[in-house]
Amino acid sequence: MKKIIQIAKLELGQLFFSPIAWLLLIALFLQLCLMILPALNDTAALKNAGFLTSGIYTDQNRLGLFQRILDHLYLYIPLLTMGIISRELSSGSIKLLYSSPLKLHAIVYGKFLAMALYNLLLLAIIGIFALVGACYIPHFDYPLILVALLSIYLLLNTYAAIGIFVSSLTSYQTVAAISTFAVLATMNYIGGLGQEYDFIRDLTYSLSMPSRAERMINGLLNSRDILYYLVISAMFLAFTIAKMQLDRRAISGMPRLGCYAGILLISLSITYISSRQPLIGYYDATATKLNTITQTSQHILKQFGDEPVEITAYINGLDDSYFKSPPKERIANIQRWEPYLRFNPHIKLNWVYYYDTVASSGQYIRENNISFNTLVTTLSNIQQIDISNFLAPQEVKKIVDLSQEEKRFIMEVKHKGKATFLRTFPAPDGEFWPGEPEIAAAFKRLQQVAPKLVFATDGYQRSMDKLGDRDYKTLINNKFGRASLVNQGFDVDSISLERDEIPDTLSALVISDPRVAFTQVALGKLRRYIEGGGNLLITGEPGKQQVINPLLQTLGVEMLSGTILQQSRDYSYDLVTAKLAPGAVALNSKLQPYFQHGYPVSMPQVGALAYQQTGPFTIHPLLTTDPQVSWKKEGKFVLDSAAIDFDPLQGDRRESFPTTIMMTRPHGGKEQRIIVSADADFFSNTELSRNNMIAINAFFATSMFKWFSYGEFPVDSSRPIAKDSSLTLTKADASWLQVIGYGVIPGGIILLGTMILLRRKRK
Repeated sequence: MKKIIQIAKLELGQLFFSPIAWLLLIALFLQLCLMILPALNDTAALKNAGFLTSGIYTDQNRLGLFQRILDHLYLYIPLLTMGIISRELSSGSIKLLYSSPLKLHAIVYGKFLAMALYNLLLLAIIGIFALVGACYIPHFDYPLILVALLSIYLLLNTYAAIGIFVSSLTSYQTVAAISTFAVLATMNYIGGLGQEYDFIRDLTYSLSMPSRAERMINGLLNSRDILYYLVISAMFLAFTIAKMQLDRRAISGMPRLGCYAGILLISLSITYISSRQPLIGYYDATATKLNTITQTSQHILKQFGDEPVEITAYINGLDDSYFKSPPKERIANIQRWEPYLRFNPHIKLNWVYYYDTVASSGQYIRENNISFNTLVTTLSNIQQIDISNFLAPQEVKKIVDLSQEEKRFIMEVKHKGKATFLRTFPAPDGEFWPGEPEIAAAFKRLQQVAPKLVFATDGYQRSMDKLGDRDYKTLINNKFGRASLVNQGFDVDSISLERDEIPDTLSALVISDPRVAFTQVALGKLRRYIEGGGNLLITGEPGKQQVINPLLQTLGVEMLSGTILQQSRDYSYDLVTAKLAPGAVALNSKLQPYFQHGYPVSMPQVGALAYQQTGPFTIHPLLTTDPQVSWKKEGKFVLDSAAIDFDPLQGDRRESFPTTIMMTRPHGGKEQRIIVSADADFFSNTELSRNNMIAINAFFATSMFKWFSYGEFPVDSSRPIAKDSSLTLTKADASWLQVIGYGVIPGGIILLGTMILLRRKRK
């Protein structure tokens, strides 16, 4: 070991007694300055952004300083390693090394140690910028940065090992530098080559150096990638030792080739075995474990046991969604599932490519009077897709029926004979791919009976299938809306109260804004359903009290006459911003911060409820009005005339009225749950898209249906709020950092290097 250290000292002396080592340090520092310092001029854009540590340093979708520098690190190594062995070859000193008592592996290890120490200086240069963030970001995420720096260091050392081997192949330093640059550039960009073909895809990805560091830079330390860099470094060092040993003994031909092949085979075997999913160890360094699925999702995956879970993606070549998952994106798609494979390696991924008409193509066929085959040929040529291996429409129909899914990109998840769809989401959704809540909901549906919501259709009630202003498709049954309940684990259906019997296995029956009186048949079915312990959501509208009250009286509830009005400068008087009552926190504990800060639920044309606590149900208000600005108006009124005044002589009442209530009682070993609202609009398509006030209609409505499913769906995959969400950097600080970055530190490095070089020259 002592000799290895001595050789490393000699190599470091050679490095720092030449201007190259100093110039590279300055170049790296200035490059980093140019990446980050201009962004500091806009400090307002950085402040209060959330997850600032990852945003500034590791997130490639934001500033991502470390991710950006990753693509440039290979430029620095060739100039450092070009003479590390070729210098010995060109000067003839290699013969002295061969004849010395030094072992060849000690020589190679010593030179590699010198490069590893120099790489620490490069890492220190990068670390300076991390220290700046630590000074100005409260609750700085240190473990994340340390893991990112470790991954960069492993990559630099691997580059150095490759450079040492290339340097041993030639006695010309320039040739060694150019060759090292070519090899590293190839390994830097080869990961994007041949991704359309399975064998080539796996081969080129395994040779891609930075791609593995990218994952670790995001904070997910794993044994597979660490071992990969260590094994590749050891392999090239072994190549170097073997090359020098074989040259020393003048061995050529097949024995030489066999030696290299043996080293390669051993190295690839180690990397292959260490990349098997059950053998990979992980450490998520992020403060909120952003790279790890939540405990809830982990528990769901654990319930599958050792039984296989099959996920099959169906990709239509004639739909725009095809370009999200062509064969060349296969590696990225597999990586998207790695957080789940980490906790259940029995997940099997399949891809099925097919072609079939979509809505736009069907219209094109009719308008241009062409055949389907002509359209397929035309579109495949335009999009440059080879569909020879794609399934035809009749072939894919034998496997799965996608007619109700508009034949878009969709995944089918199967387990023990049960299957469910996992959808992707088109524009304007910015993510496209299902997130953890949707994936967890799909998995959970395979393990238990999915909660079912049924909407009554008699009496001209509102529809869950329409996109009209007053209907509910956005929240309930929009297959291409991420937050829609059908994508959060629920089954939805409709029922005719007159013709059908109400199932007793429902999560909730929804009676929404009935406009005609219930018949005795329908009312009898509803009463039997309530008596049997069924969950129920009832919503009504002012002016239709006589329709809804016969049902509500069964529960000891009444919708009072009149309409709630709210005085406002900006909005119509019949738009009420109801406040959360304490009972809302019992509905969903996640509503607690909204209750504390007074976030409203917008309710246009809302009535008031009255109830008695003497019945079998325990009743709590969920939403109430503010008596300071609102009152219950009796009689008729005109909204588009002069301001409407409170008139107690006409029966107007100013008090806090409940507009929505929750009712519970124990029944048959479970808790029966009922919600009554004097407004049917608050979760309508229009109110969920309201953008002229801050309201929590969507969250409140989703909380209601989560309550009906007894907390099972939607699956809670929320994470702690980021603590590193503020920045103390001022404009003055940013100006000083630019002076230091562009002048003081580079000038200091130049001065130190000049002094050392002059002293060396005098000696």
